[in-house]
Amino acid sequence: MIRAGALTQRQLQAALDHQRSNGGGLGSAVAALGFATEDEIVAILGRQHRVPAVDLAGFAFDAAVVGLIPAATARKHRVLALSRSGAVLTVAMADPGNVIAMDDVRFLTGCSVAPRVASEAAVDGAIRTLYGARPAAADAHTEGTGAAGGPQAGGLEVAGGGMEILDAPDADTGGAAAGRPAAEAPVVRFVNGLLAAAIRRGASDVHVEPYDAEFRIRFRIDGMLYPVDGPRAALRDAVISRLKIMANLDIAEKRLPQDGRLKTRFRTGDVQREIDVRVSSLPTLFGEKIVLRLLDRERLTLDMTKLGFDDGALERFEAAIRSPRGMVLVTGPTGSGKTNTLYSSIACINSPQTNILTAEDPVEFNMRGVNQVQIREGIGLSFAAALRSFLRQDPNVILVGEIRDAETAEVAIKAALTGHLVLSTLHTNDAPSSVARLLNMGVEPFLVTSSLNVVCAQRLVRRVCRECAAPAPQPPAALRDIGYSEGESAAVVPQAGRGCGACNGTGYKGRIGLFEVMAVTPALQKLILAGASTYDLTRQALAEGMVTLRRSGLRKIAAGVTTVEEIVRETTR
Repeated sequence: MIRAGALTQRQLQAALDHQRSNGGGLGSAVAALGFATEDEIVAILGRQHRVPAVDLAGFAFDAAVVGLIPAATARKHRVLALSRSGAVLTVAMADPGNVIAMDDVRFLTGCSVAPRVASEAAVDGAIRTLYGARPAAADAHTEGTGAAGGPQAGGLEVAGGGMEILDAPDADTGGAAAGRPAAEAPVVRFVNGLLAAAIRRGASDVHVEPYDAEFRIRFRIDGMLYPVDGPRAALRDAVISRLKIMANLDIAEKRLPQDGRLKTRFRTGDVQREIDVRVSSLPTLFGEKIVLRLLDRERLTLDMTKLGFDDGALERFEAAIRSPRGMVLVTGPTGSGKTNTLYSSIACINSPQTNILTAEDPVEFNMRGVNQVQIREGIGLSFAAALRSFLRQDPNVILVGEIRDAETAEVAIKAALTGHLVLSTLHTNDAPSSVARLLNMGVEPFLVTSSLNVVCAQRLVRRVCRECAAPAPQPPAALRDIGYSEGESAAVVPQAGRGCGACNGTGYKGRIGLFEVMAVTPALQKLILAGASTYDLTRQALAEGMVTLRRSGLRKIAAGVTTVEEIVRETTR
């Protein structure tokens, strides 16, 4: 907006009257009345906001960069993307003081915004050239929402498409939403924009965290948390209430944790997809923290060959899951990809001739042809109770989300001993220590040796971005310190990402698994029955060809898949 400090009060009022009568921006009204030329207006705005000016007439636009801002948002705010450097997007604006415009661009692109000022006529002309004429249908659609093509009450444009929130109790097309105060519209736009930005950036989780004088929002991308720009702290309660309403949670209950779900449907180009979102609220000192877990089936890798298994490890693991009976355990900390490995295993053996039952808490993805049960401890439907019922359902394969206690372990082993294949998870650091964990639960050693086929420990590490990967040589001494031999340290040249638009400047894009697969061979069975230590089990497994998590990581460094820093962070020697 042209500010009063740049014009007299009478000139400013005349420009406002002209704008109301004729439409357009205030800058064009000022120019039309002859109070200032377009160039003078740009100069005034540049001085007021300390923003450089840009000449769009001779600017070489990059279509990929321009496309980061949807057409409706560009037209609504008179804003154009000029260039991108890492996580900073440089934009041309007719009004560099338009904070709402910059907020919208931040959440649509996931980038910080560096504004440049240009005249309204130049921006409008460039928008017409780059985006084409505005469709009449789009005008009609946005008139009723008051959003001018930006985030709608029911959805948000995402890179030329739209995102629509489904299964919300106050669906914005009617019902309770019809009476919602207009002041809530920015909160609706913000929440929809938050979901859209998380989806576009490939986030697995969104953390909404209230503090005393701050309202922090973070995305977990490839296992790492990154802060993003959030709204002012005054909107904290409104944003949290909006998320709780969408997830069918009780907005009046702020003292107890709650869990819910919602479903989003979004469109990119002509492709529509749905994403389930798990919503968890937790009372904290300064309000409720909300965590959104985005469950995107399209990102679930069900091809065993693409998870990151080494050839020998994959062969041993596939042999175990194709066995008609016995137990297969997948171990690792929370967030190490155990669920993906289990689902991939189920997808590998799923067929019309196989009866597969799963007990999960929660059920993260629906799988066709698989009978999935949601555990509900509050009503007595525990893992152990579900397992007992499964044994009366004529199963071939049973998946138990987690063996948490002695009772569940006992029933799972009984199922494995009576002609069923049982897949489950444990929280242990490596494969050999899983045996000690079962024994500590009270399982007899002879039951462990009779039922356990394979234990697979895993971790997830970030992949080097292929778009900006470059050699990052390390001193041979440093490579020897992490586990390479003398000869290997002289030959290995690690790769690292320099940071680019494709990876949001991080140098990493996507993740891959590290796997340690221990088959329970006759030699290991003898050691277990003899009460051997975890160290002895590890030594025997290594002698029989087991590859440790660290060695699996070293192989991936040598192949240029990940970095030394990632392997050191996730594994021990």
